[in-house]
Amino acid sequence: MSDEHQTWAPRDPSAASASPGDDEGAQGAQGKAPGNKGRTKRPKRTGWRRLFPTWRMVLGSVLVAGLLLVGGFFAGYQLVDIPAANAGADAQSNVYFYKDGTVLARDGEVNREKVKLSQVPSNVQRAVLAAEDRDFYNQPAVDVRAMFRAGWNTVTGKGKQGGSTITQQYVKNYYLGQERTVVRKAKEFFIAIKLNREQSKDQIFEGYLNTSYFGRNAYGIQAAAQAYYGKNVEDLTTAEAAYLASLLNAPSAYDVVAHPDSKPAALSRWNYVLDGMVKEGWLDSGERSTTEFPVPGEAKPSTGLSGQRGYLVQAVEQYLTGNGIIDEKTLATGGHRITTTLDKKKQDAFVAAVRNNVMKKRSADREPDKNVRVGGASIVPETGEVVAMYGGVDYTQQYVNNATRRDYQVGSTFKPFVFTAAIAGGSTTQDGRRITPETYYDGTNKRTVQGPQGSTGYDPANEDDVDYGQITVRTATDKSVNAVYAQMAQDVGPEKVRDTAVALGIPKNTPDLNASPSIALGPATASVLDLTEAYATLANHGRHGPYTLVDKVTKDGTEIELPDRKTEQAVTREAADTTTALLRSVVEGGTGSAAQAAGRPAVGKTGTAEEDKAAWFAGYTPDLATVVAVMGQDPDSGTQTPLYGALGLDRVNGGGAPAETWAAYTEAALRSSPAQEFDLRTAPGSDEPQEPGEDGTDTIDGPDTPDDTGSSSTSPSAPADTTTPSAPTTPAPPGNGDGGTGTTGDATGGTDGGGATGETGDGGTGTGTEGGTDGDNGDSDGDTGALGGGLIEGVRGAREQGE
Repeated sequence: MSDEHQTWAPRDPSAASASPGDDEGAQGAQGKAPGNKGRTKRPKRTGWRRLFPTWRMVLGSVLVAGLLLVGGFFAGYQLVDIPAANAGADAQSNVYFYKDGTVLARDGEVNREKVKLSQVPSNVQRAVLAAEDRDFYNQPAVDVRAMFRAGWNTVTGKGKQGGSTITQQYVKNYYLGQERTVVRKAKEFFIAIKLNREQSKDQIFEGYLNTSYFGRNAYGIQAAAQAYYGKNVEDLTTAEAAYLASLLNAPSAYDVVAHPDSKPAALSRWNYVLDGMVKEGWLDSGERSTTEFPVPGEAKPSTGLSGQRGYLVQAVEQYLTGNGIIDEKTLATGGHRITTTLDKKKQDAFVAAVRNNVMKKRSADREPDKNVRVGGASIVPETGEVVAMYGGVDYTQQYVNNATRRDYQVGSTFKPFVFTAAIAGGSTTQDGRRITPETYYDGTNKRTVQGPQGSTGYDPANEDDVDYGQITVRTATDKSVNAVYAQMAQDVGPEKVRDTAVALGIPKNTPDLNASPSIALGPATASVLDLTEAYATLANHGRHGPYTLVDKVTKDGTEIELPDRKTEQAVTREAADTTTALLRSVVEGGTGSAAQAAGRPAVGKTGTAEEDKAAWFAGYTPDLATVVAVMGQDPDSGTQTPLYGALGLDRVNGGGAPAETWAAYTEAALRSSPAQEFDLRTAPGSDEPQEPGEDGTDTIDGPDTPDDTGSSSTSPSAPADTTTPSAPTTPAPPGNGDGGTGTTGDATGGTDGGGATGETGDGGTGTGTEGGTDGDNGDSDGDTGALGGGLIEGVRGAREQGE
């Protein structure tokens, strides 16, 4: 084959397809894209078509959006974790109740009480589901369609609507917040999905019920039940449950009491809930037709800590932590439901009694009246339950609780413990006579207390420096004679007196509870509540059990165990009952006669702290022991002040405002109860006179609490049985009329009518009689030299003046 016949393929493919001289083919070839065999370039879109995307663009956008959504979902699911609860989600108040279930107070700002789902009745659960999410138990955590529907309705002007499931709402309440932002909504979405995988529906629903807001500052279904109907959630009716469920949609707006004009809207929502319950098969149509709208109660003011509430809460918290029931940190976490032993009617009666007998008597024109403080406590002797307490004028104004503070002397209210110790121990006087209510003692003012080996150096003053001469223990109790009780404490033994007081209920660590003769005068600073416990022991025939302020404690539906209240026989029944019999005359004709206004059998004892800084009345009926103290304290400096001139009186004695308050309270507190008589089993021979012996010896007796004024002398530091110098022999001022125990026995005899051994002087029948008869301001001690002449007339001549 020759070369001229060979044909070579052209390098340009387009050239091969064109015929020589074919211009159209050449031009057509130029319009085709290189490498696109037979494909022509799409002409550019012009005009109005450029305004719309092509199907390729739409498809591409959808694919990209889908990829972004899927990627975003997985990224969000991985990045958004279930956070810790928000700051307020777990916050709860400790709620305190009176014994009858009435709310006493809440100690926190958040009004929430958590309950378990099992505590919420099925009708209440179903009412909430009918109102908020009827398919909650059957649907996923997030309802996408509902969210889009709610968003569309909001955008189109149909109002803001919720598209959240109960799970989402719970997430918002518990983990997030109420702000309306895209970020919060996105977090809510992912947390709800995760939560639904980690918790059961019941757990989520329980959380929702405990975190939802119902208006009236009530968070959670339990707080709402109390706020609107004054009852616990388990006691709600179906109608009431439906109304509370309605509030979830618009809490404040649907409160028909606060906003009466909202009743049509609230009624419509209430009907919606009930109809939903019927539709779901949760409510019988017949019951539905007879259901009436349950108008809620009036909105109550915040049960904060003002008034007495703060004092009561403080005392209860001290009781819980002090007895190891709940530690302070745990209590501070909140959520406890604490049912106290306090009786609302008695508590109100105490407040009224203080107001009418003390507070109303104050005047802004009297400077001392601004210092007046009052403390009180009341205990049922048989159970030890504290049923009422008065802590002060207002917890928000005066923080210190006057019922539990331990810084005021109890004064002569301590004297019954000395006598109880004497009876319980079978004690005798210095000359061997058994101590009973009828035992004679020397009541000479500032008479030095005598021990087995002579003078102790302690010479307490009687109130107003009155000399009483030879008087019985009963009279000395009625008149609150310090000299007698100081000597009695020495005769019994100061240590035994202290131990008896502790056994009755006075804390052993009470300040100034020292074992010396002065213990009888009440320098110890026990609290009002402490003293009430001790007197309740006497009322309970000597059986003692620590007081209790708490009846029941629960948290999250679980009951917390309380310690058993164990009682024991602190002193013999005879000792306690003999003391009760002794104290009866204090009310019947002694310094506490104002207590008769209680209108029922009662006993008690008055007392006054040193320098009249506090006045006390402690007493009891067979079924109620109560102590009232009026105290003086400068509101600015906090220092204790005398009560001179307060309430328009020269002095405030225990037989005045304290006894009057005690009587008013006791009468009101027991008004609905029949009066009870004391069932007493006194010590044998307690009514038999125990006079000084015929040999001329006489008992030199007793340190006494500062009855209603307090002691003018301090107790000796040496032990009571320390050997001390013999009785002083300094002559008394002229006119004291002691009757003398010297050889002449005239009216200007020895200061005390003799010392521990001085009673054996001549005394003389005639001169002794004159000394006793004429010695109106003194004693008849010197008359013991001859009973037939001096003693009897001396007793008659002694002037007896009470506190």
